[in-house]
Amino acid sequence: MNQTKYWALILLFIVYISLILSCSKQQDEWTILFDGSSTDAWRGYLRADFPTGGWAVTDKALKTIVGGDQCDIITKSIYNDFDLELEWKVSPGGNSGVFYRMIEDSSMGTWESAPEMQVLDDDLHHDGENPKTSAGSLYALISPQNKVLRPVGEFNKARIIVRGNYVEHWLNDVKILAYDLDSDSLKSLIADSKFKNLSQFAKAKQGHIALQHHGEEVWYRNIKIKSFNLN
Repeated sequence: MNQTKYWALILLFIVYISLILSCSKQQDEWTILFDGSSTDAWRGYLRADFPTGGWAVTDKALKTIVGGDQCDIITKSIYNDFDLELEWKVSPGGNSGVFYRMIEDSSMGTWESAPEMQVLDDDLHHDGENPKTSAGSLYALISPQNKVLRPVGEFNKARIIVRGNYVEHWLNDVKILAYDLDSDSLKSLIADSKFKNLSQFAKAKQGHIALQHHGEEVWYRNIKIKSFNLN
């Protein structure tokens, strides 16, 4: 092999390694969805703008306005497989939720297409009486296990991981449930739930992240996502 071909192969090898490292680095990078001040990553459900009449930035957190515009907010971007982290707290008796792979459709609400990680004051809200609707649950379907919920007024750390059909819910650094979106067991649970007649529920392979305005006070902060596929 002559010297010119040798150095050409070395250069190609270096470029190849650089591309691999670049792709790996991109997969390890987090995208900040809320940094404590900017709402640029969010808009109202079925709206082009952010609903300032229903949500405010308070003490570096996104906070619902009680009695205001009761509009859920969604990410502007659509996500397929991802690792989502955030912190939340609620007022006494508070209720909210984090939806994922949500389809935006004027004929239905956020909850009618998307699985939900429940956000709740388990002690004072009646949903806390049922493990399947308690904080951290796959709402109305799967109960959390081994969860440690911090007192009302303190922030809880939540994490949702979605890879293909496999989903995990984490609360305060503990995995509290896992399930398969395409499993017969989940389909059976859905068929026996309030979602049984919703043809699009938990079917989408990609969608928005949504934060629910249920009417009570809820705070969200330190929201970030690591996307394995982003559109």
